[in-house]
Amino acid sequence: MMKLRNTVGRAALAIGLTIAAQPAMAQSSPAAGGADASDTGEIIVTAQKRAENVQQVPLAVSVLSPSQLQAAGVRQFQDLTKLSPSLTIRPAEHPVNANVSLRGVGTFAFGIGVEPSVAVLVDEVPLAFQARAFTDLPDVERIEVLRGPQSTLYGKSASAGLINIITRGPTDTFNIRVNGTGTTDGEVGANFSASGPLGETLGYVLSGSYSKWDGNVRNLFNNQKVNGNQTFNTRAKLRWEPSDTASLTLTANYLKGDTTVGRPFVRMGANALLRGTAGLTPAVTLPGVVINEDNQTISNNFPASTSYSGWGGNLRGEFELGNHSLVSITSYDKFRLDDFLDQDDTSSTAAVGANIQVGAFKSKLFTQEFRLLSPGDQPFRYTLGAYYASVRFDRPFLRGPAFSLADWTAYSKSDQIAGFVQADWEFMPNATLTGGARLQNEKIRYAFTSRAAPVGTWSGNASDTAATWRASLKYEFSPTVNVFGTVSTGYKGQTYDLTTGFNNNRAAAGPIKPEKSRDIEVGIRSQLFDRKVTLNVTLFDTAYRNLQAQTIETLADGTANFRLTNVGKLSTKGVEIDTLVRPNDTFSINGSFAILDATYTDFPVAPCFPLQTAAQGCTTVAGQPSRQNLTGERAVQAPEFKFSIGAEFTPSLTDTLRGVVQANWQHTSSVFYVARDPETFQPAYSIVNLGLGVRDEDRKWEVTAFVNNLFDQEYFPSLANSAGNWGNNQATQVLLPRDFRRYGGIRFNLNY
Repeated sequence: MMKLRNTVGRAALAIGLTIAAQPAMAQSSPAAGGADASDTGEIIVTAQKRAENVQQVPLAVSVLSPSQLQAAGVRQFQDLTKLSPSLTIRPAEHPVNANVSLRGVGTFAFGIGVEPSVAVLVDEVPLAFQARAFTDLPDVERIEVLRGPQSTLYGKSASAGLINIITRGPTDTFNIRVNGTGTTDGEVGANFSASGPLGETLGYVLSGSYSKWDGNVRNLFNNQKVNGNQTFNTRAKLRWEPSDTASLTLTANYLKGDTTVGRPFVRMGANALLRGTAGLTPAVTLPGVVINEDNQTISNNFPASTSYSGWGGNLRGEFELGNHSLVSITSYDKFRLDDFLDQDDTSSTAAVGANIQVGAFKSKLFTQEFRLLSPGDQPFRYTLGAYYASVRFDRPFLRGPAFSLADWTAYSKSDQIAGFVQADWEFMPNATLTGGARLQNEKIRYAFTSRAAPVGTWSGNASDTAATWRASLKYEFSPTVNVFGTVSTGYKGQTYDLTTGFNNNRAAAGPIKPEKSRDIEVGIRSQLFDRKVTLNVTLFDTAYRNLQAQTIETLADGTANFRLTNVGKLSTKGVEIDTLVRPNDTFSINGSFAILDATYTDFPVAPCFPLQTAAQGCTTVAGQPSRQNLTGERAVQAPEFKFSIGAEFTPSLTDTLRGVVQANWQHTSSVFYVARDPETFQPAYSIVNLGLGVRDEDRKWEVTAFVNNLFDQEYFPSLANSAGNWGNNQATQVLLPRDFRRYGGIRFNLNY
């Protein structure tokens, strides 16, 4: 806690610059097409599976609006970390290996069937693969980020939190939105949506988006740019209201895209040799590449990339049954991602320079949910629900031919059924007690066939029943100020580690144990000075046991495989502050701050990082892999302090025009991507974005010129220690962020 207090002191000046608040926008109703918080004073969310003012919800919730996303340079899912300080999204060579964590907790796993700690939903429908989210954001109405365990209402894949992306709904009158972006470094993007009525009882929304960016890494082998992406995304909704008491909304979506992979070397030891092979120096295997911290070049003789596509849909029914409401959501989703990787990351013509890996991730998901809601304006109100999900993952994988040989196929299937309830009881004026519980049963099964050593076929199954609960007490001092305290539990289900190296021992060990958590939160929600200032503060303390995380398994040939296991316990505690100040209709400033102390409280046997010495804590036990004790060590991917501050000034230029000045400042303190490994240490950095433009008084159109990463601050959202591939000499690779270097552009919005 001493570190936490010191950080609070260091952060005081930055927090004082903006009086705290909620990055937010409001949605009045689907029919109205959404309204800005400044217009209504209310931000409506569905965090508790019913429409509520976010200020009345005893949860840690951030709500992000389209205008905030634009000002912060957010156009893809992985950029959300710029606006939600408790959220960290670490990219990888392809989206399946990327990691999403909240408050320092995420799933560091690469096997199929391993569910995330942070769930991602679109219109309250879960995604089977987080990778499906790593594309352009759809026609966003708002994004809700719920921090801390949400298992009681949202199930086993939300043990650390969830991200709920709400898309635009049908409108009562014809409306069209068109947005476009072009940048100085070659990115182009556009999206549109049209909505309106097709009759007295039928409404629609049709949206689509396309983006293309070649990337910011040059492959000298073929002189092509990589680390880019191309995505096409479309969505359609039809809403039928046959009566005043019933509505049906049918949604369909389609997604197709690809990415190119480039992982530059930024550090290399003087004696490094590819796979320890004489003569294969960096100059020979990476011709033309100048290795330093500014490097944006690679030399790969295999086109590393991913290609993905998916489609799905859902049917949502809402029915009034007397004074109650019944909600039914049925969904189906199918997704496939093919991955191709130059595993040695060189253009060497030697055998060890031609090692590749190829594979595919396939998923199918079916869900059905029923919810019965009592009237929301009664002293006692409740939600009863039932949920069923069936998901299957398939993974063929091939790696070789020179080293780290692998040739296998596997599938994992899960069937889950659950019932949940949550009730609010205003037992005295201004005081509300909330209680909730969930009971779920999950059956999992798998099959794994390996055609490379160890050769064999294995299969198995398991079943588990678990309960989670939540209790909260809220007191309202006034209609705009309340305090709350909440205790909740989280649960992430058992799973099998279906990755390279699966053998008799792994099969006999059975599934990895479930991960469980307990969370305590205390918070204040306030709107002051006629709602011109919003101040929300949350203190939290969460403990995880049987934490599921990736470790490293060293093979006989010196190569390593990633393996999932229960690594021990973790504690995460801290303070989150969200703020919004809007003194008038021309100026606003918002900020989000997170101060985090995430620590492994029990992790006595952790793998050593490459090149770790005894002086750095690596010990060797005869006949066993080297290990280190991480108990008491700060968790990976958990910056001690992080904030985002945004401001907008829109002075009147004429009776019909306003100027637009937007600024956004993002700061992240230092972080390790692998515990204690100095090669994966990212120092603290700040990013500033600026936009200048003009808009119509009624916001029917807007044109803005922008500069992202104004001060050209270089940073790495992911670093990898590749010493094992270079004869146990220093070799560090990075993935470059979209804004690794300063770039500018123009964006325009039309809204009629």
